[in-house]
Amino acid sequence: MKNKVFFTVMTVLVCIFSINAHAAEVGQPAPQFTLPSLLQDKPTSLQQYSGKVIYLDFWASWCAPCRTSFPLLNKLHQKLKAQGFEVVAVNLDEDKAKAEEFLKEIPVEFTILRDAKGEWSDKFVVESMPTSFIIDKQGVIQNIHKGFTSDDINELEHKITELLAKK
Repeated sequence: MKNKVFFTVMTVLVCIFSINAHAAEVGQPAPQFTLPSLLQDKPTSLQQYSGKVIYLDFWASWCAPCRTSFPLLNKLHQKLKAQGFEVVAVNLDEDKAKAEEFLKEIPVEFTILRDAKGEWSDKFVVESMPTSFIIDKQGVIQNIHKGFTSDDINELEHKITELLAKK
């Protein structure tokens, strides 16, 4: 009986460590993906933004902080786009119509992709909404931000402009 419990515990630990070993973490290359655009259904890859600073945002229509973040991120995107900054927002709604309705209420000019099955949110280990990853020009995750309040935008802009200034 002791051996069975020991092996069960060890199996669980191995599973936990193997999941975390592949989690998107600061200092690690961002997992590369291709997802359909929410509004145009054309595929877009993260690789397309290579050489730019990316704010990768996982969101959903039911996310209250996302209603705060989207207008602020849109302004930041407009302000810094010419310097090589991109916002890529990945929607996790199963019902596409809910995401489309959100965007009618809060229109944005940045890229909106769709991950209805949550495959990529799992690979990035998104545990709360919104969760965002700031990715540098070399494709390395430099910051992970969970949640959002209007006060967050200044700190995020500072981190992004520092990365934009690096070669």
